[in-house]
Amino acid sequence: MADVTMATVRPRRHSRPVMVGNVQIGGGAPISVQSMTTSKTHDVETCLAEIAGLVEAGADIVRVAVPRPEDANALGDIVQGATVPIVADIHFNHRYALQAIEAGVAKVRLNPGNIGKEEWEREVLIAAKEAGTPIRIGVNSGSLEKDILDKYGYPQPEALFESAMRHVDICTKNGFEDLIISVKHSDVFFMIQAYRLLAERTDYPLHLGVTESGSLKNGTIKSSIGLGALLADGIGDTIRVSLATHSVHEVEVGHQILKSLRLGRPGVNIIACPTCGRLAGDMFPIVEEVEAAVAKRKFTKDLSVAIMGCAVNGPGEAAGADLGVSLGRGRAHLFKRGEILRTVDEGEIVEAILETIEGWED
Repeated sequence: MADVTMATVRPRRHSRPVMVGNVQIGGGAPISVQSMTTSKTHDVETCLAEIAGLVEAGADIVRVAVPRPEDANALGDIVQGATVPIVADIHFNHRYALQAIEAGVAKVRLNPGNIGKEEWEREVLIAAKEAGTPIRIGVNSGSLEKDILDKYGYPQPEALFESAMRHVDICTKNGFEDLIISVKHSDVFFMIQAYRLLAERTDYPLHLGVTESGSLKNGTIKSSIGLGALLADGIGDTIRVSLATHSVHEVEVGHQILKSLRLGRPGVNIIACPTCGRLAGDMFPIVEEVEAAVAKRKFTKDLSVAIMGCAVNGPGEAAGADLGVSLGRGRAHLFKRGEILRTVDEGEIVEAILETIEGWED
């Protein structure tokens, strides 16, 4: 709500700034939302169309997979055709990273567990430094180095931290410090602990994510817990919600997580009561219709809208929001910061909410 001044999260962890194209990560910059394309990168037209859809949904940065020579060869066209910074996701073949840097990508993600020899990594670092291209050291619980996995027996938080720091040391030894780090784990608890280790012991910007989190429903729950716990502690500079569904949903969920912690872009936040036997009115379709309409219209007004369904909590919650709706029997009261604006019939509630938002003046 507009008049609430109490902080909902701890102060942001200090991190050094890293520029990914025109998007700053770390250094106090707004937390950016990323996603990754599911289309084949060498299918340039399809890939660019997917990137455009992600940008429309609110993606600040988009990552593309580069598993084949034809994908590496397509990167120049992808970079030229995209309107946001493009990150090349590199595994196994360091030559693809060199091609990506030459193609002008905004960042290269390297997986330390499968990039290979240190001399290959050094070659990439030299090229990245000359081009001014930052690198994300992207540790993943499913692909740790064999000696680290043997040491810990399982991808424990300390194992992910050790892998990350091993490659930070390689980078700094070669005079390269334009780094972002991630230590993604499919276990939410371990993921949180791994990032806390990094946050305590480094000042590099951190890319947050729960890897392989699952379907839209389960993945949203896991990501909200993992990312939300860290963000509420002031940890994290950029996020990706990894979901086994259309990539646009990753961006939408990412923004919802940030908005829930008052860390995201300005926009309308919908509050609705959980309902019970006291419900007076057909609230479910009203909430769904309002949420869909608000998302479609992309309001930039920073407002909380409470849609409440009974006389117990309804008037108080509705009055405490910027715009509140308290349902009764066949009608509803509309409140603006505690003051009743008017009463409308139930069938007019959605239209009344949207009209009020559009005409909102402080």
